[in-house]
Amino acid sequence: MKKKIAIIGGTGLIGSILEEGLNNKYEIFILDKKVDNHPKHIEVDATNFEDLTSKIPPDCDALVNLLNVKTKNDFKDLSQFHKKTEIHFLASFYILKAAIDLGIPKVVYASSNHVTDFYEKDGNSILGREITVDDYPYSKSLYGTLKLASENLGHILAYEEENNLSVINLRIGSVRRDEGKDLQTIPRTQKTLLSHQDVIHLFDVAIQSTIKFGTYYGVSDNKDKPWSTENATRELGFSSKMNANDVLERAKTEMDSIHPYYEDLENQNLLN
Repeated sequence: MKKKIAIIGGTGLIGSILEEGLNNKYEIFILDKKVDNHPKHIEVDATNFEDLTSKIPPDCDALVNLLNVKTKNDFKDLSQFHKKTEIHFLASFYILKAAIDLGIPKVVYASSNHVTDFYEKDGNSILGREITVDDYPYSKSLYGTLKLASENLGHILAYEEENNLSVINLRIGSVRRDEGKDLQTIPRTQKTLLSHQDVIHLFDVAIQSTIKFGTYYGVSDNKDKPWSTENATRELGFSSKMNANDVLERAKTEMDSIHPYYEDLENQNLLN
């Protein structure tokens, strides 16, 4: 029988990648504030604890927290500050508490590389080496600060003796919808990319892991990547399947295969 996984905040890019990539291995449910008409897509307000606990499917094996919200001037505009905090701290706690109350043994939290973005500039580590999870987490934003706070909530609750809970924090690098195009137009991405294939693999090994609590960077094995994945390899069994160069090579191959088709149409005057 397939494990049952609820992806909360799952209608975004990473959620769609996981739903497509892991659907054959797990029974996937997508929970979000706005969902389409799909039998396993469930409308939920994760900032409402009662609504959240009532909408999580029975007998889930893991919850994946992908919640996100965009704000502006959140250190100056109190309404934006509260909006960000509600999603990236309050709802994070609710998801952890829901897992405990419902007897769900695993929460995988999509944290962010912005937890330590003080040490990174334009995809380069300013430390002269790869940034590790042992480096003190200085952030330059409310977003990164709240992601760290939510990581720490997971640490507290995972180690409370009465809770049968494992929490895995994944500090995600750059996940792009059009990987090939963005790698050519956004230089930072060449170092910070977490490819779609590696997104699927990383979350899969996190779901499968027996680690009580752990924090890991999610980045493909790109040349000069700013973050270390050494502990993710050692403790989770993560190994990058497709790095930035691989994605660029694939994109080039796909374009080369398309080009002769359009060249032939031009020769036939079908594009004029």
